[in-house]
Amino acid sequence: MEANKILVIAPHPDDETLGCGGSILKHVAEGDEVHWLIVTGMLEEYGWSSKDIKNRDIEINKVANIYQFSKVHSLSLPAAHLDQINTAVLVSKVSEVLNSVRPGHVYMPFRFDVHSDHQIVAKAVQSSIKPFRTPFINKVLMYETLSETGQNFIEGKPFIPNVFINIDNYIDQKVQIMSNYKSEVGEHPFPRSEKAIRALSALRGSQSNNNEAEAFQLIYEC
Repeated sequence: MEANKILVIAPHPDDETLGCGGSILKHVAEGDEVHWLIVTGMLEEYGWSSKDIKNRDIEINKVANIYQFSKVHSLSLPAAHLDQINTAVLVSKVSEVLNSVRPGHVYMPFRFDVHSDHQIVAKAVQSSIKPFRTPFINKVLMYETLSETGQNFIEGKPFIPNVFINIDNYIDQKVQIMSNYKSEVGEHPFPRSEKAIRALSALRGSQSNNNEAEAFQLIYEC
């Protein structure tokens, strides 16, 4: 059987693990070809030190090796400053990766996360995955990100999952991978804590008759 091509789009490194880390591990275990698109990066001109950048590069390389991604695609756009990037430029860059990889399945951030980078990336992806332009894509799923998706209290557009993926065999490794992002995790009740990750996994499992699960909102499937 031919391997599926999967593209996981992350506004920032760690979004892929929080949103669909268990599913990534499952795809790789099943022999799928998984690509990781990181949209933003730390740049010195936006206040990040060379030490910060070096440490983040080490984290990314370590995480990529654990997941065994087929390829990592980095756009290196300024984190927390995507609102300064021309929308057409971002759409063009995302489209270039899509047409290079030609994935069958795409994982993307939730359109109404509170983080502006997530909103902007999601909107750019939506503009890039029109079926008549990317006929090779047959499934698009939006993932939820702890600290961003669940904080959407005002928009009136909550994350309502309609697809669940069993990650019974992968939750421990997901937690371990997330621990590599030293500056992004904390102790409970910090939302990106081990306890929160496991609690969300258990909740989504209880909603889908699994012990552990990740939840998604289906954009389309054909």
